[in-house]
Amino acid sequence: WLKIKVAALRDAMAAFLAGVVTVADVPARRFRTPVGLHDEQRGCRRATCVPVGWISPMVRSARSPFSRPFYVGSDIMIGVATAGLGVRVVASRRQARRWRRVARALPVAEQRQAVDFKAAREDFPILREEQRPGVPIVYLDNAATSQKPLQVLAELDRFYRSDNSNVHRGMHTLSIRATEAFEGARAKIAKFVNAADPHEIIFTRNASEAINLVAFTWARANLREGDEILLTVMEHHSNLVPWQMVAKDTGATLRFLGLTPEGMLDVSKLDELLTERTRLVAISQVSNVLGCVNPIQDIARRTHSLGAKLLVDACQSVPHMRVDVQQLGADWLVASGHKMCGPTGVGFLWGRAELLRAMPPFLGGGEMIDEVHLDHFTTADIPHKFEAGTPAFAEAAALGAACDYLSGLGMDNIQAREHELTEYLWRRLSEIPGITMYGPTPAQCPDRAALCSFNIEGCHPNDLATLVDQEHGIAMRAGHHCTQPLHRELGITFSARLSAYFYNTVEEIDTAVAAIKDTAELLKGFA
Repeated sequence: WLKIKVAALRDAMAAFLAGVVTVADVPARRFRTPVGLHDEQRGCRRATCVPVGWISPMVRSARSPFSRPFYVGSDIMIGVATAGLGVRVVASRRQARRWRRVARALPVAEQRQAVDFKAAREDFPILREEQRPGVPIVYLDNAATSQKPLQVLAELDRFYRSDNSNVHRGMHTLSIRATEAFEGARAKIAKFVNAADPHEIIFTRNASEAINLVAFTWARANLREGDEILLTVMEHHSNLVPWQMVAKDTGATLRFLGLTPEGMLDVSKLDELLTERTRLVAISQVSNVLGCVNPIQDIARRTHSLGAKLLVDACQSVPHMRVDVQQLGADWLVASGHKMCGPTGVGFLWGRAELLRAMPPFLGGGEMIDEVHLDHFTTADIPHKFEAGTPAFAEAAALGAACDYLSGLGMDNIQAREHELTEYLWRRLSEIPGITMYGPTPAQCPDRAALCSFNIEGCHPNDLATLVDQEHGIAMRAGHHCTQPLHRELGITFSARLSAYFYNTVEEIDTAVAAIKDTAELLKGFA
């Protein structure tokens, strides 16, 4: 027993576990039943009680930044709780008090530490692919989707091999495991964006569905003719078309913030456009074309001063910088899993609990109900109220692994790395003759995203993107990037775009710029 306890504490310290999670009384005789773990913010993690002999190997496999020592009930159980995995040791009250003092003294893991991003590239096998023998693929289309690390691929494979079963609907072992993985992923995402409660995280297919969820529920229930929705000209179609549909159905009016000459949001017009008629502001935190970072906290403060609500499209921010939904001050925030090293087919909506509970359901069917009668039904509480039908539970589990992976690298480290790549990318592209680049410079917007949209005189973006891929293996984007109104505002139809992530290198940028320069000269020769 003593060896087991010491091993558990040693492994907990090695994993930089800190803090105390207090849960409801769980008698020792219920060791083999699922237990809901509730932290100080009333967040819930699912953990399965296991025989004490399993403690040491399970702790060693549970090195997660979200793990914490915990203490349970009158028969104090001490061990490590992680989302989707529970391990524990029985100890006396006296031992529990002593271990609690030790646990509270453990250091919190610091995210800002040296990270070898070159070594991190080894986690992404696709980065070793070739366009053809001897021509490696240089992937610089990360604003469209990110690549997936081995840890995420392994979790998806592990889930289907070991835990696959429908969630929330069975009392058998596989169903319990699947539910733990699914709800554990919800807790990880909540931790990742600092939500006050995991129940504020709603799983969706993608960010587009998350925006439509708010548009088809809250907006249609609350907007009337004469009300106004304030957007920006830089919005992705996914944060524009749903509000056009709402405006058509409700009689509300759309208004738009424009751009400064530098290609940033013109917040000087905010007080003019934000009026007592404004009911909703919907805005991206980072533009997928201009790369500018919008002042969400200031917009939130001014929006709420007039009693309006704020929705933030965070698809281009959550994967690249630390996002704290409580500090931002928004009412809803949406993100896509596939842009943050997670799988496709899963995203999430974060919303304030009181707002989510007041909103009508989005889709009807199984899981979102409490009771069903022949002539009526009642809805379940959040988050399940908005998750009708069988969810993408395997993809959700893998998205939880993606949150673990990014947290392990540290979002501050990722952002710092991308700042270096941004400055280098902008400087190298600016050396190309005849190039026009869109959005603020790194000097004008130090926090700008690691992407550059541009056009080169005499070169159509589609021709450029096709040839640099076929001849040089450069994966880049060409088109309107789902922002046709923004391109019209810029006086263009299409643009080319290079977008980097933390796993890219300056050498890849050099290769891409040289390929673009050579291809542009070739195309100009045919003009």
